[in-house]
Amino acid sequence: MEIVSQQLLKYGMDATLVKYLSIVITILLIMIFCIIANFITKKVVIRMITKIVNNTKFHWDNVLLERRVFHKLSHIVPAIIIYYFASTFPSFQHLIEKGAMAYLVIMGLIVINSSLNAMNDIYQTYEVSKTKPIKGYVQVIKIIVITFGIILVIANLMGKSPLLLLSGIGALSAVFMLVFRDSLLGLVAGIQLSTNDMVQVGDWIEMSKYGANGDIIDISLNTVKVQNFDKTITMIPSYALISDSFINWRGMQSSGGRRIKRSLNVDVNSIVFCTEEMISSFKNIHHLSDYIPLREREITEYNNKNKINKSNPVNGRALTNIGVFRAYISNYLRNHPGINQEMTLMVRQLAPTEHGLPIEIYAFTNDVAWAVYETVQADIFDHLFAIAPEFGIQVFQNPSGNDLKKLTDT
Repeated sequence: MEIVSQQLLKYGMDATLVKYLSIVITILLIMIFCIIANFITKKVVIRMITKIVNNTKFHWDNVLLERRVFHKLSHIVPAIIIYYFASTFPSFQHLIEKGAMAYLVIMGLIVINSSLNAMNDIYQTYEVSKTKPIKGYVQVIKIIVITFGIILVIANLMGKSPLLLLSGIGALSAVFMLVFRDSLLGLVAGIQLSTNDMVQVGDWIEMSKYGANGDIIDISLNTVKVQNFDKTITMIPSYALISDSFINWRGMQSSGGRRIKRSLNVDVNSIVFCTEEMISSFKNIHHLSDYIPLREREITEYNNKNKINKSNPVNGRALTNIGVFRAYISNYLRNHPGINQEMTLMVRQLAPTEHGLPIEIYAFTNDVAWAVYETVQADIFDHLFAIAPEFGIQVFQNPSGNDLKKLTDT
């Protein structure tokens, strides 16, 4: 500023005017210098860095560029210039230095925040990120860094040592525990979820308490974001996955089979012993062509061995239409292309109810995709509903309007 004042005095200007004019000119020169430095940094240096990054084979530097880490670093240059020229204004030097230093710390926090985001993005490009996410830990580091950054800014503006402010935090520990309660719980939950491999991004979970039934799309420090199948988003507190129960369908998805567990209710009044005509007809059914002769042989041997009088069908053993129907369903499933033959497969009879006799199918599809699963399940039951009358089986259902109409007509 002295140089500017001397130059103005050489032109014969009034000393009082020179005093104020030199301050204005010096400020303008510093501002122009900052603008030029910022322009050079962004238009020259950043462009050079961008060109170098685009020509490298590494991916991590592209992420730093996408997160604008280098662009944010360019804002530090004007602050350094202002800090350097603070001595030009002795009366305000201390204030300018504090302001510039506070700005440097804030910009440093912004750069660190962007760098941490970039680090998380880089980590997510690796397969391990699906099983061991670090987003929660990154957020914890951010909280710590920002907390210390704020302490540094306050200490700088107050002219006190940061250690003095840190010592006062102990007295406010209860307040901090209350403020950061969710973050602390989330950190503990995140460690347990990761260590025990309880959930991963992409897992299908079901948690009725929070109305969640869909895929996990994000795991952060405080929340787990679930996209439900109706495309709505449910936010679940991370610690809730530790304290409450939930269903993770990952095991089903990784097993390669999805369970079918559905019953067909048979009207018990339609269950009868098989007649010779029925047995003869069953022998022509593809999935029973081997079963019927085998069962006939077993029954004949048993009855002959025990000298059973077959004049009455109650005596000895005999085929029933429901038993043959069960055998047909079992053989049908064992030959169905959509059923996983390596997993549990059975057709069982459950306890009769007021809705008839349940014949339950317990099997697994060989595809876990929802649409495929529903198609296979529907295909099986479409066939069974249509084929049941061939066995003299009536499927039970509650009387409808048409049933009552037929009853009144008769």
